[in-house]
Amino acid sequence: MQTGSRRGRRYPRSPGYGPAVTDQIQSLPAPASAGPVPVPPPVAAPLRVPRPPLLRAMRVRQWTKNLLVLGAPVASGRILDQHVLLGCAVAFGLFCALASSVYLLNDVRDIEEDRRHPRKRFRAIAAGDLSPRTAVGAATVLAVAAVTAGFAWAPDLGLTLVIYLLAQAAYSLALKDQPAIDLALVSSGFLLRAVAGGTAAGVAMSPWFLLVATFGSLFMVAGKRYSEIRRVGAAARTRRSLEHYSESYLRFIWSMAAGVTVVVYSLWALNGVHAQPDGPAWGAISVGPFVLGLLRYAADIDRGTAESPEDIVLNDRHLQAIGAIWLLLVLLHATTH
Repeated sequence: MQTGSRRGRRYPRSPGYGPAVTDQIQSLPAPASAGPVPVPPPVAAPLRVPRPPLLRAMRVRQWTKNLLVLGAPVASGRILDQHVLLGCAVAFGLFCALASSVYLLNDVRDIEEDRRHPRKRFRAIAAGDLSPRTAVGAATVLAVAAVTAGFAWAPDLGLTLVIYLLAQAAYSLALKDQPAIDLALVSSGFLLRAVAGGTAAGVAMSPWFLLVATFGSLFMVAGKRYSEIRRVGAAARTRRSLEHYSESYLRFIWSMAAGVTVVVYSLWALNGVHAQPDGPAWGAISVGPFVLGLLRYAADIDRGTAESPEDIVLNDRHLQAIGAIWLLLVLLHATTH
């Protein structure tokens, strides 16, 4: 190693300044300066088992949302009755068909916006794997079959399905770009799922249950919008209504909805029809995991990863464990007299 000196002190000379190294550096090819900086290719679609395009467009993964039909029977304590279970199964199946018909129609209408979205551009219609004509035909068959079967099972169930279909049509055709109104209409889809379970099973729904379902749905939908605006930004033009929202406004909505949901659920657990002053305190105990589950889900919203609630439900093992504990306590609360 070469050395140098400064005021009589010897110190190592950096090898980077030697002539040999300099010659090597000068011999390297110069980077191209002409033309724009190359942009990395878009992230490829996740590797999954191939499925028919129509089945992909029906969003089978999102059928987990339809488990909300179990809400009213669980809260009433009659979920184990054979007729109630059969009614829930019917409501679940019909809502899967009707919701898929709505997904197909929405994807046809939003095909250009979906192609600008980092994830939605892989949907079957936006990717060109399924023609819009085929999607509209399949959606019509699913909607007619679901509504007809709903009225055949119970008139109230059929009416609930029609209201859901009309609300989604109003959202897709006229109101999806209206701030706050779009949140209410999407929230109504979750609420009507819960109502459908009660109507199909013949279970009376208390005002407490309806309030929890209403504000819980608003909490989830506002969290979806918040996560979407965090993920792609309002300027990405993936959804026009995002241009009217700010992160602080959406945070206010889902925080307010979460607070109301906790208060109303606590009132039901402590003062509902199953509450007994001298009985077991299962309802009061269930408030703990209920709040913990909301906090866990709110953490996903705050990180901007709650754009797809079904992904959180299917992949978050801790949230699943909390939900199982809460469900057990609710069943004990509703069935212990």
